[in-house]
Amino acid sequence: MKMPKKRKQRLTKEVRKTISARQKEIKQLSRAERKQPLYLYNTLARKKQLLKPIKKGIIGFYSCGPTVYDYAHIGNLRTYISQDILKRVLIYNGYNVKHVMNITDVDDKIIKRSSENGIRLQDLTSKYEGIFFTDLEKLNIIRPEIIAHATQHIPEMVELIKRLIEKGYAYKAEDGIYFSVSKFRNYGRLAQIKLGKEQKSRISNDTYDKEEARDFALWKFYTEKDGNTYWPTEIGKGRPGWHIECSAMSMKYLGENFDIHSGAIDLIFPHHTNEIAQSEAATGKKFVNYWVHMGFLTMPEGKMSKSLGNIINLNNLETRGFDPLAFRYFCLTAHYRGEIIFSEENLNSAQNAYRNLKNRIDEIKRNLEVTGIDTEKIGSYKREFIKIINDDLDMPKALSFFHNLLKSDYLDNAEKYALILDFDKVFGLQLDKEYKIEIPAEVNDFVQQRETARRLQQWNLADELREKIKAMGYSVDDTEKGPLVRKV
Repeated sequence: MKMPKKRKQRLTKEVRKTISARQKEIKQLSRAERKQPLYLYNTLARKKQLLKPIKKGIIGFYSCGPTVYDYAHIGNLRTYISQDILKRVLIYNGYNVKHVMNITDVDDKIIKRSSENGIRLQDLTSKYEGIFFTDLEKLNIIRPEIIAHATQHIPEMVELIKRLIEKGYAYKAEDGIYFSVSKFRNYGRLAQIKLGKEQKSRISNDTYDKEEARDFALWKFYTEKDGNTYWPTEIGKGRPGWHIECSAMSMKYLGENFDIHSGAIDLIFPHHTNEIAQSEAATGKKFVNYWVHMGFLTMPEGKMSKSLGNIINLNNLETRGFDPLAFRYFCLTAHYRGEIIFSEENLNSAQNAYRNLKNRIDEIKRNLEVTGIDTEKIGSYKREFIKIINDDLDMPKALSFFHNLLKSDYLDNAEKYALILDFDKVFGLQLDKEYKIEIPAEVNDFVQQRETARRLQQWNLADELREKIKAMGYSVDDTEKGPLVRKV
């Protein structure tokens, strides 16, 4: 027997009020849970440490962004997803996060690509920066509060270089200004390396031998190959080196000592090692309190590289029929510090798991009950969730806990849905939105034929059509709003 229309609308309104009330309760619980300790693995200490912000309730967070001369590949995007999870966990714990991300829009690779393609450097970097942020939006990555472009912070870099020259840590050479690595006593402690006598030569380009620590370029004097890319400054006509960019921009927006700096593990040396050296040499202060590094995404055959021809970007995945959020889900199945092996088979499994999760949540939404609020039940699940994510962002364990929550008979559907919305503030999987799939025309034809058979009470024919739909990889459920088709 169908429920009268008015009653159905009134029930929906009551359910909404219940969910809203429970979300308020969860918000109140959030305030109480903020005292739970949050531990992060600090690369500098090589262990998990309790997060102690410099300013109460505020986190200064800097993440290394892209060099915008090409598409970001999915290995890069895995890092940005991990950084987004870190930021979401911080926010979930009640911190006010000031997030700065740099955009490297001038370096050797950019100048070379601009020259090869015969287009202005600004046009090249603008194009790929736009694509990058479109990718972040598709992956539901929260946009940083401050986007810092290297080309817009040349004066800050020049001032930092002048300080290093004045303090005797930098020197002028024929082709540029270099940082004297041997003069910085603690050089290499982040990467746990020690200087040897054979490691005192220097190089001028932006590509570094990651097995050696060398004097590195702070400023590169102009050469003809730079074309129109240069700045006339008091330290000379030229352009900045790679490492000085992040030091100058992070300290401008977050101060000479700030809380968290993150990036992929391949940035530990030389980039982050050199950032520490030049920043602490200039200020005499500790540069960053917590260094958080993200693991690689690799292919079955090894590292993703152009020489192997196995570079994949987000657009490639979409062309093959994969949802960007299924890729996000895939990344959450491994701990951010660990390696994750990518294959189409692995991503397909993740997409199926994500699709099934969304289908289960859609079912919960369609069967919400109007009941009283039990804050203790909600609170017990929330406390366990916070305990898991605050242990160095353990997303695999958090996902497992979440799946078990959905199966639980202890919670009613309204309680589950309230917690789904709350936990997704961390997962960022847009679990409140229906999973939309492209239904093949032939499947749609069978669905319509089945609806006609049901109206005519031709039940045998309707069952036969259901089986045909199932054989094509889809299921059909009968609801008050009509047939609901899902990918099986």
